[in-house]
Amino acid sequence: MTYDRSAVMRAVKGRDTAPEMTVRAMLRTIAPGYRLHRADLPGKPDIAYGRKKLAIFVHGCFWHGHDCARGARMPKTNADYWVAKIARNRARDEAAVAALTAMGWRSVAVYECELKAPASVRARLEEALTVAALAERGGRGRARLDAAEPGRTRPAAASTGLRRP
Repeated sequence: MTYDRSAVMRAVKGRDTAPEMTVRAMLRTIAPGYRLHRADLPGKPDIAYGRKKLAIFVHGCFWHGHDCARGARMPKTNADYWVAKIARNRARDEAAVAALTAMGWRSVAVYECELKAPASVRARLEEALTVAALAERGGRGRARLDAAEPGRTRPAAASTGLRRP
């Protein structure tokens, strides 16, 4: 049996990967209405909520140099190439997040290893969408973030009856 590295690399998908589909399935139940692979945004985020200005990137641990077991494992063959390749990917990710931040967008990165604990990923996504919804309303609304407990909401203190001039 011959091993054709080119064929293996051609088979690696760039969109609609299994981790991305898992995150999209979670988001459909939390907050539908996202757009996929917006080319007009820096980094071309996998999932974007335009009105909420939230970009979600779903990263493969190996390709984006995550600090988990899969991401820390480097190939033994052509190691110099892979070290440089993953460093370029990480630099590109950082530049995309910085550009999005400069445009007023927030970003969330979900790594494939994190999907082993879907409840924690779901909580992170819900929190990001809650913060994004509050930002979209300019901080106005019935709920506000509780500084003591990030991610939790509580009714705004509007029961004092005092009006601002």
